[in-house]
Amino acid sequence: MSILSIFTKKKEPVKLPFTTDIHCHVLPGVDDGSPDVETSVALVERMQGWGINRIIASPHVTESTFENTPDILDPALEELQTALAARGNNIEVLRSSENRIDDYFRELLNKGLIQTMPGDYILVECSFIQEPWQIDQFLYGLKIKGLRPILAHPERYFYYHGRDNHRYTQLHDSGTLFQINVLSLAGAYGKIEKKVAEDLIARGYVDFLGTDLHNHRHADIIDQYLTTSDARKHFKALEGRLMNERISN
Repeated sequence: MSILSIFTKKKEPVKLPFTTDIHCHVLPGVDDGSPDVETSVALVERMQGWGINRIIASPHVTESTFENTPDILDPALEELQTALAARGNNIEVLRSSENRIDDYFRELLNKGLIQTMPGDYILVECSFIQEPWQIDQFLYGLKIKGLRPILAHPERYFYYHGRDNHRYTQLHDSGTLFQINVLSLAGAYGKIEKKVAEDLIARGYVDFLGTDLHNHRHADIIDQYLTTSDARKHFKALEGRLMNERISN
């Protein structure tokens, strides 16, 4: 044992402050997340090490790139559930989807082909290029239908950044819930996204955390983050405020 190792004690990781993950890409072979069921099982088992005991997978539904339908997603879910059961792993894995606000999403929604989360929560995503046209009216329309929209990773939309931008307040005050990525808090997307995520916590606008886990590189980042003082600080600020466990059957 080296002298350095005697005085350098590795910090014990903390657990995530939620046990239900509503945003991850662990269904095999359907989007830019897990490519196969073996990877999916390995990612799920890593998530369990963080304290996750219930997963609502959220594969992308996006025009032109991931035009997923129940005929594609349900067999992928069943394949993962079967593989986990074969290992004696009884973690609950469900699926919904992460829905880009575009014409394809509108089409599937009108046809009744979008699987919501329990309680009619629905995860929606903006374009990373510009704010979707008439987003306020669209979100209002979801609420009129009895759905509960959750905006995925608002901290990542650069057009909402800036000291004088009040869009976060407008969107949240209108009843749209916010889901922040653990990866953002870990600094995986950059300093600005991390700062914006921390600011949203301070403003009381964070309703859900999600891993947005796609691959083992993401998992490595979260492993490291859970050993940091930043993680402890962030989770303390969120005590009693997260709604992840309210999504139940």
